[in-house]
Amino acid sequence: MGTLEAGTVACAVCGRESRQRRLRAVSQNGPPDLDLRPAEMARSTMQHWLQQCPACGYAAPRIDEADPQAAAIVTAGPYRALLAETSFPPLARRFLCRAMLLEETGDLHGAAEATLQAAWVADDARKPDLARAWRLDAVALFRQGPMPPLEQRVRIVDILRRAGDFGGAAAQAGELERSSLPDPVDRVVAFERRLIAAGDIRAYTVASALPPPASRPHVSHRAAQAPRLGRAGLFSVIRRLFGRT
Repeated sequence: MGTLEAGTVACAVCGRESRQRRLRAVSQNGPPDLDLRPAEMARSTMQHWLQQCPACGYAAPRIDEADPQAAAIVTAGPYRALLAETSFPPLARRFLCRAMLLEETGDLHGAAEATLQAAWVADDARKPDLARAWRLDAVALFRQGPMPPLEQRVRIVDILRRAGDFGGAAAQAGELERSSLPDPVDRVVAFERRLIAAGDIRAYTVASALPPPASRPHVSHRAAQAPRLGRAGLFSVIRRLFGRT
């Protein structure tokens, strides 16, 4: 599955000590989905991407580190209500708690990533209505922040399509197509266009949009790597995939 490190950690918000696990390394044995959900084995390690304090509910990659505003957010009504929302899968709640913390501290793109990760949990839990709602919330957060880079705007097409917002996905694709798209970004957008026209909300990997060239290995055939999970890891994956094949 990966390399886990366990130890006793003091929460930076409430001071409570608890046993926590931290994921140190994990391999991906294939290309990620078009929305950058990683391949196995990484995709089965989501329960270890964030720690959560059992006392106050603070959620972060490391709960012994916190933004100065975190304590006020964690003790406020909206965060407490989210912790008490039993209709959400527990792991999804953890990602949504992280999203709320990031949104309140101004990191809107980070909040979008955490919200999208909650949607992945909803996919696994067979809760399509929640997955759809959280994908749309993730797109709204991406758009509230600074203008996303090109690679991220391509990714938004897939997020909207997976949510069943085919009109929104087509509009996003059209906006991209009005600019001069480099290869292989143009191939990804063309593939998304075909899926949108077919009304297809299923998950596809990057390899589906970028079939391997005959002369050199495709990304799906490269040796597995141990990515850094989280926003930086996701952005680095898409830059690597879209920057060259």
